[in-house]
Amino acid sequence: MEEIFGLSVGTFRFGLFASIFLIMSIAETLLPRRERRFSRQRRWTVNLGMMLADFVAVSAVTFVVPVTAILVAIFAEANGWGLLNLIGLPIWLEWLIAIVVLDWVIWAQHLATHKIPILWRIHRVHHSDVEMDATTAIRFHPVEIVFSIFVKAVAIVLLGPAALAVVIFEALVNGSALFNHANFNLPKSLDVVVRKLFVTPDMHRVHHSVHVNETDSNYGFFLSIWDQMFGTYIAQPKDGHDDMVIGLNEWQDEAPTRWTWALLLPFRNPPHTKNQDNISKD
Repeated sequence: MEEIFGLSVGTFRFGLFASIFLIMSIAETLLPRRERRFSRQRRWTVNLGMMLADFVAVSAVTFVVPVTAILVAIFAEANGWGLLNLIGLPIWLEWLIAIVVLDWVIWAQHLATHKIPILWRIHRVHHSDVEMDATTAIRFHPVEIVFSIFVKAVAIVLLGPAALAVVIFEALVNGSALFNHANFNLPKSLDVVVRKLFVTPDMHRVHHSVHVNETDSNYGFFLSIWDQMFGTYIAQPKDGHDDMVIGLNEWQDEAPTRWTWALLLPFRNPPHTKNQDNISKD
Protein backbone atom coordinates (compact mmCIF):
# COMPACT_ATOMS: atom_id res chain seq x y z
CA MET A 1 0.00 0.00 0.00
CA GLU A 2 1.79 3.10 -1.27
CA GLU A 3 -0.94 5.59 -2.19
CA ILE A 4 -4.34 6.85 -1.01
CA PHE A 5 -6.38 8.91 -3.47
CA GLY A 6 -3.26 9.23 -5.58
CA LEU A 7 -1.18 10.57 -2.67
CA SER A 8 1.54 8.88 -0.66
CA VAL A 9 0.45 7.78 2.80
CA GLY A 10 2.64 10.43 4.41
CA THR A 11 1.30 13.21 2.18
CA PHE A 12 -2.29 12.09 2.75
CA ARG A 13 -1.91 12.07 6.53
CA PHE A 14 -0.11 15.40 6.68
CA GLY A 15 -2.57 17.05 4.29
CA LEU A 16 -5.53 15.83 6.33
CA PHE A 17 -3.91 16.94 9.59
CA ALA A 18 -3.08 20.39 8.22
CA SER A 19 -6.58 20.83 6.79
CA ILE A 20 -8.34 19.92 10.05
CA PHE A 21 -5.91 22.04 12.06
CA LEU A 22 -6.61 25.03 9.82
CA ILE A 23 -10.38 24.55 10.12
CA MET A 24 -10.19 24.26 13.91
CA SER A 25 -7.94 27.33 14.16
CA ILE A 26 -10.41 29.39 12.15
CA ALA A 27 -13.31 28.12 14.27
CA GLU A 28 -11.39 29.05 17.45
CA THR A 29 -10.89 32.55 16.09
CA LEU A 30 -14.46 33.13 14.98
CA LEU A 31 -16.30 31.20 17.71
CA PRO A 32 -14.07 30.93 20.80
CA ARG A 33 -15.43 28.90 23.73
CA ARG A 34 -13.17 30.41 26.41
CA GLU A 35 -11.03 33.52 26.69
CA ARG A 36 -7.27 33.01 26.31
CA ARG A 37 -4.87 33.57 29.21
CA PHE A 38 -1.79 33.58 27.00
CA SER A 39 -1.23 34.57 23.38
CA ARG A 40 -1.47 31.95 20.68
CA GLN A 41 2.09 32.64 19.61
CA ARG A 42 3.45 31.84 23.06
CA ARG A 43 1.61 28.56 23.54
CA TRP A 44 1.75 27.42 19.93
CA THR A 45 5.53 27.80 19.91
CA VAL A 46 5.76 25.30 22.77
CA ASN A 47 3.16 22.85 21.46
CA LEU A 48 4.45 22.87 17.89
CA GLY A 49 7.94 22.50 19.32
CA MET A 50 6.81 19.38 21.17
CA MET A 51 5.43 17.98 17.92
CA LEU A 52 8.79 18.61 16.26
CA ALA A 53 10.57 16.82 19.12
CA ASP A 54 8.12 13.93 18.71
CA PHE A 55 8.91 13.71 14.99
CA VAL A 56 12.66 13.61 15.65
CA ALA A 57 12.27 10.96 18.36
CA VAL A 58 10.00 8.76 16.26
CA SER A 59 12.29 9.07 13.23
CA ALA A 60 15.30 8.07 15.33
CA VAL A 61 13.55 5.08 16.91
CA THR A 62 11.99 3.79 13.69
CA PHE A 63 15.33 4.15 11.91
CA VAL A 64 16.80 1.66 14.38
CA VAL A 65 13.65 -0.44 14.82
CA PRO A 66 11.36 0.03 11.77
CA VAL A 67 8.13 -0.34 13.73
CA THR A 68 5.19 1.82 12.69
CA ALA A 69 1.51 0.95 12.82
CA ILE A 70 1.30 0.70 9.03
CA LEU A 71 4.47 -1.37 8.59
CA VAL A 72 3.38 -3.76 11.32
CA ALA A 73 -0.05 -4.15 9.68
CA ILE A 74 1.59 -4.94 6.32
CA PHE A 75 3.95 -7.43 7.95
CA ALA A 76 1.14 -9.09 9.92
CA GLU A 77 -1.00 -9.42 6.81
CA ALA A 78 1.87 -10.88 4.79
CA ASN A 79 2.49 -13.50 7.48
CA GLY A 80 -1.15 -14.21 8.29
CA TRP A 81 -0.83 -12.95 11.86
CA GLY A 82 -3.72 -11.62 13.89
CA LEU A 83 -7.34 -12.58 14.38
CA LEU A 84 -8.71 -10.76 11.34
CA ASN A 85 -6.15 -12.43 9.09
CA LEU A 86 -7.29 -15.84 10.31
CA ILE A 87 -11.02 -15.42 9.75
CA GLY A 88 -12.85 -14.37 6.62
CA LEU A 89 -15.06 -11.34 7.10
CA PRO A 90 -16.57 -8.83 4.70
CA ILE A 91 -14.23 -5.87 4.19
CA TRP A 92 -16.67 -3.38 5.72
CA LEU A 93 -17.06 -5.49 8.86
CA GLU A 94 -13.32 -6.07 9.17
CA TRP A 95 -12.69 -2.33 8.93
CA LEU A 96 -15.41 -1.55 11.46
CA ILE A 97 -13.99 -4.07 13.94
CA ALA A 98 -10.46 -2.78 13.40
CA ILE A 99 -11.42 0.86 14.02
CA VAL A 100 -13.53 0.09 17.09
CA VAL A 101 -10.99 -2.25 18.69
CA LEU A 102 -8.01 0.01 18.02
CA ASP A 103 -9.95 2.95 19.43
CA TRP A 104 -10.54 0.94 22.62
CA VAL A 105 -6.80 0.20 22.76
CA ILE A 106 -6.02 3.92 22.62
CA TRP A 107 -8.66 4.55 25.30
CA ALA A 108 -7.12 1.86 27.53
CA GLN A 109 -3.62 3.20 26.95
CA HIS A 110 -4.81 6.68 27.92
CA LEU A 111 -6.37 5.27 31.08
CA ALA A 112 -3.09 3.54 31.92
CA THR A 113 -1.13 6.77 31.57
CA HIS A 114 -3.25 8.21 34.37
CA LYS A 115 -3.20 5.17 36.64
CA ILE A 116 0.45 4.06 36.42
CA PRO A 117 2.68 6.62 38.20
CA ILE A 118 5.66 6.50 35.83
CA LEU A 119 3.39 6.87 32.80
CA TRP A 120 1.52 9.72 34.47
CA ARG A 121 4.80 11.60 34.96
CA ILE A 122 5.26 11.54 31.19
CA HIS A 123 1.61 12.18 30.33
CA ARG A 124 1.60 15.27 32.60
CA VAL A 125 3.24 17.14 29.71
CA HIS A 126 -0.05 16.96 27.83
CA HIS A 127 -2.08 18.06 30.84
CA SER A 128 0.29 20.85 31.82
CA ASP A 129 -1.08 23.11 29.09
CA VAL A 130 -2.85 25.87 31.04
CA GLU A 131 -5.22 26.44 28.15
CA MET A 132 -6.82 24.12 25.66
CA ASP A 133 -7.01 24.47 21.90
CA ALA A 134 -6.19 22.43 18.81
CA THR A 135 -2.44 22.58 19.54
CA THR A 136 -3.00 20.85 22.89
CA ALA A 137 -3.74 17.74 20.83
CA ILE A 138 -0.09 17.63 19.71
CA ARG A 139 1.45 18.48 23.09
CA PHE A 140 2.84 15.06 24.03
CA HIS A 141 6.26 14.12 25.33
CA PRO A 142 8.39 12.19 22.80
CA VAL A 143 8.67 9.24 25.20
CA GLU A 144 4.87 8.90 25.29
CA ILE A 145 4.64 9.03 21.51
CA VAL A 146 7.25 6.28 21.14
CA PHE A 147 5.50 4.24 23.83
CA SER A 148 2.23 4.60 21.93
CA ILE A 149 3.83 3.28 18.74
CA PHE A 150 4.76 0.01 20.42
CA VAL A 151 1.36 -0.31 22.13
CA LYS A 152 -0.37 0.00 18.76
CA ALA A 153 2.13 -2.39 17.16
CA VAL A 154 1.29 -5.13 19.68
CA ALA A 155 -2.44 -4.54 19.21
CA ILE A 156 -2.10 -4.71 15.41
CA VAL A 157 -0.12 -7.96 15.52
CA LEU A 158 -2.82 -9.53 17.69
CA LEU A 159 -5.77 -8.13 15.73
CA GLY A 160 -4.39 -8.27 12.17
CA PRO A 161 -6.24 -5.33 10.55
CA ALA A 162 -5.65 -4.30 6.94
CA ALA A 163 -2.97 -1.63 6.53
CA LEU A 164 -5.42 0.77 4.90
CA ALA A 165 -7.81 0.37 7.83
CA VAL A 166 -4.94 1.33 10.15
CA VAL A 167 -4.21 4.45 8.07
CA ILE A 168 -7.88 5.47 8.21
CA PHE A 169 -8.04 4.79 11.94
CA GLU A 170 -5.00 6.93 12.69
CA ALA A 171 -6.42 9.71 10.53
CA LEU A 172 -9.71 9.52 12.45
CA VAL A 173 -8.00 9.59 15.84
CA ASN A 174 -5.65 12.42 14.95
CA GLY A 175 -8.43 14.45 13.35
CA SER A 176 -10.82 13.89 16.25
CA ALA A 177 -8.10 14.88 18.74
CA LEU A 178 -7.70 18.23 16.96
CA PHE A 179 -11.48 18.61 17.02
CA ASN A 180 -12.13 17.73 20.66
CA HIS A 181 -9.23 19.80 22.00
CA ALA A 182 -10.28 22.85 19.99
CA ASN A 183 -11.45 25.99 21.77
CA PHE A 184 -14.54 26.68 19.72
CA ASN A 185 -18.17 26.92 20.70
CA LEU A 186 -20.06 23.88 19.46
CA PRO A 187 -23.79 24.59 19.95
CA LYS A 188 -25.15 22.75 23.00
CA SER A 189 -27.96 21.13 21.03
CA LEU A 190 -25.41 19.68 18.59
CA ASP A 191 -22.99 18.72 21.37
CA VAL A 192 -25.68 16.61 23.07
CA VAL A 193 -26.26 14.63 19.89
CA VAL A 194 -22.63 14.24 18.76
CA ARG A 195 -21.27 13.11 22.14
CA LYS A 196 -23.60 10.11 22.19
CA LEU A 197 -21.06 8.44 19.89
CA PHE A 198 -18.11 10.81 19.44
CA VAL A 199 -16.01 12.91 21.83
CA THR A 200 -16.80 16.63 21.68
CA PRO A 201 -14.72 19.61 22.86
CA ASP A 202 -16.97 20.22 25.89
CA MET A 203 -16.76 16.55 26.83
CA HIS A 204 -12.99 16.33 26.57
CA ARG A 205 -12.42 19.69 28.25
CA VAL A 206 -13.66 18.10 31.49
CA HIS A 207 -10.69 15.73 31.28
CA HIS A 208 -8.29 18.70 31.38
CA SER A 209 -9.72 20.07 34.63
CA VAL A 210 -7.40 20.56 37.61
CA HIS A 211 -9.82 18.51 39.75
CA VAL A 212 -8.49 14.95 39.94
CA ASN A 213 -11.89 13.27 39.74
CA GLU A 214 -12.58 15.14 36.50
CA THR A 215 -9.10 14.47 35.10
CA ASP A 216 -9.83 10.79 35.77
CA SER A 217 -12.76 10.86 33.35
CA ASN A 218 -13.57 11.19 29.64
CA TYR A 219 -10.49 9.38 28.35
CA GLY A 220 -11.80 8.92 24.82
CA PHE A 221 -10.24 10.58 21.78
CA PHE A 222 -12.62 9.42 19.04
CA LEU A 223 -15.50 7.29 20.32
CA SER A 224 -17.27 8.36 23.52
CA ILE A 225 -18.81 4.95 24.16
CA TRP A 226 -15.92 3.58 26.22
CA ASP A 227 -16.24 6.16 28.98
CA GLN A 228 -19.98 5.60 29.07
CA MET A 229 -19.53 1.81 29.19
CA PHE A 230 -16.78 1.73 31.83
CA GLY A 231 -18.14 4.39 34.16
CA THR A 232 -15.51 7.07 33.48
CA TYR A 233 -17.91 9.57 31.93
CA ILE A 234 -18.59 13.01 33.43
CA ALA A 235 -20.96 15.18 31.44
CA GLN A 236 -19.95 18.64 32.66
CA PRO A 237 -17.25 20.22 34.86
CA LYS A 238 -18.46 21.20 38.34
CA ASP A 239 -17.05 24.73 37.95
CA GLY A 240 -18.65 25.24 34.53
CA HIS A 241 -16.78 25.58 31.24
CA ASP A 242 -16.24 29.32 31.58
CA ASP A 243 -14.87 29.24 35.13
CA MET A 244 -13.10 25.86 35.25
CA VAL A 245 -9.32 25.86 35.61
CA ILE A 246 -7.42 23.88 32.98
CA GLY A 247 -4.03 22.22 33.42
CA LEU A 248 -2.20 20.98 36.49
CA ASN A 249 -3.08 22.71 39.73
CA GLU A 250 0.57 22.64 40.81
CA TRP A 251 1.68 24.65 37.78
CA GLN A 252 -0.70 27.47 36.95
CA ASP A 253 1.99 30.04 36.19
CA GLU A 254 3.89 30.80 32.99
CA ALA A 255 6.21 27.79 33.30
CA PRO A 256 4.10 25.47 31.06
CA THR A 257 4.48 28.00 28.22
CA ARG A 258 8.22 27.24 27.99
CA TRP A 259 9.40 24.41 25.72
CA THR A 260 12.37 23.27 27.82
CA TRP A 261 10.20 23.24 30.93
CA ALA A 262 7.65 20.99 29.22
CA LEU A 263 10.33 18.65 27.87
CA LEU A 264 11.83 18.22 31.35
CA LEU A 265 8.52 18.00 33.22
CA PRO A 266 8.65 14.18 33.66
CA PHE A 267 11.73 14.71 35.85
CA ARG A 268 10.14 17.36 38.05
CA ASN A 269 8.37 16.77 41.35
CA PRO A 270 5.23 18.83 41.93
CA PRO A 271 5.46 21.65 44.46
CA HIS A 272 3.50 21.26 47.68
CA THR A 273 -0.18 22.16 47.44
CA LYS A 274 -2.68 22.42 50.27
CA ASN A 275 -5.66 21.58 48.07
CA GLN A 276 -5.96 17.83 48.42
CA ASP A 277 -8.60 17.63 45.68
CA ASN A 278 -6.04 18.81 43.15
CA ILE A 279 -2.80 17.14 44.22
CA SER A 280 -0.74 15.30 41.65
CA LYS A 281 -0.92 11.54 41.50
CA ASP A 282 2.85 11.16 41.78
